[in-house]
Amino acid sequence: MKQRFKILGNKTTKCLLGLTLFSIVFSCSKYLDVVPDNVATIENAFALRAEAQKYLYTCYSYMPNDGDPSSDPAILGGDEIWALTDPTFPEFNHSMFQIAKGLQSSSSPYADGNWTNLYKGLRDCNIFLENVGSVPDLDDEEKKQWIAEVTFLKAYYHFYLVRMYGPIPLIKTNLPIDADVNEVKVYRESVDSCFKYIVQLIDEAKDELPLIIDNPAKMLGRITQPIAYSFKAKVLVTAASPLFNGNNDQITLKNNNGTQLFTQEQSKSKWDSAVVAAKQAIDICQQAGMKLYTYNPEFQQYDLTDTMRVQMGIRNVFTERWNSEIIWANTQSIASLIQRLATPNVDHRYIDNPRIIYELAPPIKIAKEFYSDHGVPIEEDKTRSHNELALRDATSKDNLYIKQGYTTASLNFNREPRYYANLGFDGGIWYGQGRYDDAAPDDLFYVAAKKTQPNGKVQPDKGSVTGYFVKKYVHYQNTQGTGVNDYTITTYPWPIMRLADLYLLYAEALNETGASQDNVLEYVDKVRERAGLKGVKYSWDNYSSNASEYSTQNGRRNIIQQERLIELAFEGQRFWDLRRWKRSIIEQNKSITGWDIEQSTANFYYRNKNVFNQHFGLKDYFWPINDNNILVNPNLVQNIGW
Repeated sequence: MKQRFKILGNKTTKCLLGLTLFSIVFSCSKYLDVVPDNVATIENAFALRAEAQKYLYTCYSYMPNDGDPSSDPAILGGDEIWALTDPTFPEFNHSMFQIAKGLQSSSSPYADGNWTNLYKGLRDCNIFLENVGSVPDLDDEEKKQWIAEVTFLKAYYHFYLVRMYGPIPLIKTNLPIDADVNEVKVYRESVDSCFKYIVQLIDEAKDELPLIIDNPAKMLGRITQPIAYSFKAKVLVTAASPLFNGNNDQITLKNNNGTQLFTQEQSKSKWDSAVVAAKQAIDICQQAGMKLYTYNPEFQQYDLTDTMRVQMGIRNVFTERWNSEIIWANTQSIASLIQRLATPNVDHRYIDNPRIIYELAPPIKIAKEFYSDHGVPIEEDKTRSHNELALRDATSKDNLYIKQGYTTASLNFNREPRYYANLGFDGGIWYGQGRYDDAAPDDLFYVAAKKTQPNGKVQPDKGSVTGYFVKKYVHYQNTQGTGVNDYTITTYPWPIMRLADLYLLYAEALNETGASQDNVLEYVDKVRERAGLKGVKYSWDNYSSNASEYSTQNGRRNIIQQERLIELAFEGQRFWDLRRWKRSIIEQNKSITGWDIEQSTANFYYRNKNVFNQHFGLKDYFWPINDNNILVNPNLVQNIGW
């Protein structure tokens, strides 16, 4: 490697060898393949502001593709959305779906590309930080901001790896070209050390970042103070959660030098730190003018009812670009394909449109998780018949939720607004897509999902296997026609974090510290109010058969967790939340069920049909490290069970 290095010429003598754990090291020539504009040397890459800025964007380019069903395990790797098992002509790579089906392995792990890619990203972040100080035409203020951005990215990339793998090797600096072979055979750091370093990086960065973006046309998506402060809160809540805080299931995970990688004692102080961080983040977001989003456009063609306004507020908080609630959206991940995979052909004039696939299918258990219209779990609502399979005909009072006169299951009636805003189902109204007058509900589009109906599953490569659809992903202004490319999609960058997420993290942390009932529920109720629901105390007192649940810490914990699973449904949060709460082993050992989609009449369609029996074991909480990495570096111990 040294011989090869010399051939590159004298100007490369400052180049640092990037540590990449999938093959121990890369030579500088390998690195130079990815320098912007094919710059020949590190010196040239930082010779001018313009070139250094390209390198800054290279550091951003390693952001994982959130919301991409081909690469984001949080979309199809859990139990929230099911897909076609074996499509003949798949619209996307189904490898993440193999995780949900229990086919993960250490010889060729799914989503293993994140290990490779993020360690490359860390190497490039380090190169940037080591060299940006030499850029002659970069003023001090901008230099501080760029350094802070890349320092934050280092924190984020480490965090993403920790969520996947647990304890990881930390890449604080790159190794020099003449590093001894033993220096590159790194160990995994304890999980507490990992979180401590991630928080340290955020603290170094957060106050050097701008409060808001002053050039939205060019810079939206760049790191700001609200992003850094809010992300710190998420990191600390994660660190305090049962998966990482005194996880006795991981007692045997040790380095081969004897280092214990998981502390076995639970620490309440971790929750205390999370409370402080979350409150600071909320204050910063308020300073930046952020607030929970409500639908109030400057212009709209029709005067909408309150019912539809609430629904539009819930839908648009995710799909409207850079609305008042978005703290951070990933501009590397633009939601386009996923909208085609989520929407049924609700304009029944064009049912043969080949661009609309409607494959992504929530199971019935996800539909059941949403509250009743009284804001309590459906199994606890005292006013509700619990025969959810019983058939009912929709009446005029239902006509903004369900097509009037349509026969569907009781499960679909009298649900909270988020149910109708997030889910499509047989008989359900699908507002938008070119029809916006809710004063004429008979003209609004609706889903017809039984066999032989326009949205039934009649082809092997399209259609919902459960009878449910993910309305949340689909922008209400998309329109469809009959041509091959005739589906107009309004795209948006994938939201990574929004204010409702932060509010619920704060409530969760407060509850775990033993804070008062009123303080804990304050921010839960803010989220519920935007969703068109009364506060927790009112709803449970008046409608729940478990009325006292909110009065205990454990009861509030259950309420907060369900609120997160509902409010953040389909956003890639459930996958990670169930893990950090150590609830995956419960939820992902339940059967995936749907309606009997092979039936054409309501009496037979509305029967629970088993789609798949999931299995999740303790080993599945963390990814296996690729066997090849361990073969190359025996100091990398494998995760338990793999």
